[in-house]
Amino acid sequence: MTETTEQFDEFLEHQRELKDSTSGVHNIIIDTIDRFILSVGHFIAWFNILLIAAIILNVILRYGGRYMQQDLGIEMGWLFQDLGGPKLEELQWHLYALTVMMGLSYAQTTDSHVRVDIIAEKLSERTVRKWEVFGIIFLLFPFIYIVFIHSLDFVADAWRVNEHSDAPLGLPWRWAIKSVIPISFFMLALATFSRLLRDVIFLINGSGSTTKKDAGVN
Repeated sequence: MTETTEQFDEFLEHQRELKDSTSGVHNIIIDTIDRFILSVGHFIAWFNILLIAAIILNVILRYGGRYMQQDLGIEMGWLFQDLGGPKLEELQWHLYALTVMMGLSYAQTTDSHVRVDIIAEKLSERTVRKWEVFGIIFLLFPFIYIVFIHSLDFVADAWRVNEHSDAPLGLPWRWAIKSVIPISFFMLALATFSRLLRDVIFLINGSGSTTKKDAGVN
């Protein structure tokens, strides 16, 4: 157990060092983008409270309402129609979609995405950053572009027909949650561009010649 804890602590320390290696890189464009992404991320995080409330309310209405209706004989159909059922279920996945999609850019800015550390820890900082630049330019940017471009028609169709839920008692304005797709990927593009600038500036000005293992991170 102690060995596992030590390995986990070393992993966290390695993650911090990877983040700190470019955290000292400052540029007015980078800092402006990062502040914007972080501000939006902090605001969107509050929607998790609404998500938790929706889940709890759905459970109360479903099981509490069933008890009141079956055991106590109190008619609860009106409450399920107005608040519960499809409306709350759809609200839950709408909020899930909002927080996850908008969280992509926040995770990119805070460097919170999962890394293959078993490989990265054996490489020098410069090599890691070179691979990041390669991945951003040839993998991530094309992926963002494809999703963003194709999502525009997807969202435009939803707006054009004023798309609603397929469920009779579901939520209206399905186009609103679909609009999050291009918005979130535009913000992910901004966050990725900021990350690319950081890596390029680090490669120009930084050293980073030693590996993490040489520095004492096993």
